[in-house]
Amino acid sequence: MTGPVASPADALAVIDPKSYADWNAALDLFDRLRAETPVVRIESPTNDHEPFWLVTKYDDVMRISKDNATFLNAPRSVVFTNRGGEALARQVTAQQGDESPNLVASLVAMDAPKHPKLRRLTQDWFMPKNLRSLEGRVRELAAATVDRFIAAGGETGSADFVTHVAAPYPLHVVMQILGVPEEDEPKMLFLTQQMFGGQDEDLSKSGMADMTPEMISQIVFGAVAEFETYFEGLAAQRRANPTDDVATILANAEVDGEPISARDRAGYYIITASAGHDTTSASTAGAMLALAKDPEQFAKVKADRSLLANIVEEAIRWTTPVQHFMRMANADVELSGVKIAKGDWIMINYVAANHDPAQFDNPRKFDVTRDQTRHLAFGAGAHQCLGLHLARLEMKLLFEALLDRIESVELAGEPRRAKSTFVGGLKTLPLRFTAR
Repeated sequence: MTGPVASPADALAVIDPKSYADWNAALDLFDRLRAETPVVRIESPTNDHEPFWLVTKYDDVMRISKDNATFLNAPRSVVFTNRGGEALARQVTAQQGDESPNLVASLVAMDAPKHPKLRRLTQDWFMPKNLRSLEGRVRELAAATVDRFIAAGGETGSADFVTHVAAPYPLHVVMQILGVPEEDEPKMLFLTQQMFGGQDEDLSKSGMADMTPEMISQIVFGAVAEFETYFEGLAAQRRANPTDDVATILANAEVDGEPISARDRAGYYIITASAGHDTTSASTAGAMLALAKDPEQFAKVKADRSLLANIVEEAIRWTTPVQHFMRMANADVELSGVKIAKGDWIMINYVAANHDPAQFDNPRKFDVTRDQTRHLAFGAGAHQCLGLHLARLEMKLLFEALLDRIESVELAGEPRRAKSTFVGGLKTLPLRFTAR
């Protein structure tokens, strides 16, 4: 692995979850690296992480995303992790008979030919044609969520948007699709926050601001184990009593004439349950933050509902909840003039790609009139997010309900972002509003 190497300070900023809580500073860093060294080697100053290539240009990220033969998911951890975390993942999965650097056997951690076979199990279910049958129910959930938000505001008209809207709404939608009973939703939210928010003391519920990487790994591994136990129980129920939900599809799924393994089934459940709501939560909160800070854009979209689709896409680009994925080079290759060797580990940084000025004019501006869907927040190619149509539907219907009921909105305090290298977004968004 030779080529441009980031300074220790820049390397630390890329790998430290605290860096992502300061969004503008993170964007400043990626802007500078993209301009100076769009493909740069990141070496941990403390040597607790394997070195990897950071890729920040939109064109390079798109190329990697679409070339699934040259850039693989499965051989290395698909999410940036430390040496100890990867070793622990291999130890745990070896006990399950399938040693892997990826603790969860989800679609994002698979390559062909296995990946397309498992993806096809639920692909039709998440297509717009099928989702139209859910639209009425999702619309009801959106309206009920807005009612609760307004009620939470009380006489002051102030409430935290993440707590009352962005977190519970997409969770409730995806749990209904998955077949999880409503009384178990708090458990699903808690485990998701521990798995994706393990680097943040508030989201992990640890109360510890300076957790070691080993502590974070233990929190994440514990959450995954609880997820697996829960969903095996759900799968057993659906085999005994099938219903019309995704849980039933997965409980009885077969590939090449054989039932899928317990590990693959658990991974499918987990990625649907967790990624299916945490990312939409982040995008929803991001959109509301932007509108609260810009009354002119709020008024514009309130008057012209044809802009709703733009709000959704712009929020997803502007927020970029999934901040990166990792790939392994399966052959010697060159990116932006830098030679990448077979076996090298690569971080495709979606935050940097979605703020590349070569693709997006004034990328830091949230612009409801921006007419584009070429952002990379859903990925691209064979691994493009399976739930992208559901996310768009959820957000559109929620903002329809919000714009119907909210006359004006502004910040009522300082929002706070999660400390996370992987799934990021706001963890608090205090708002003051007037309702009709």
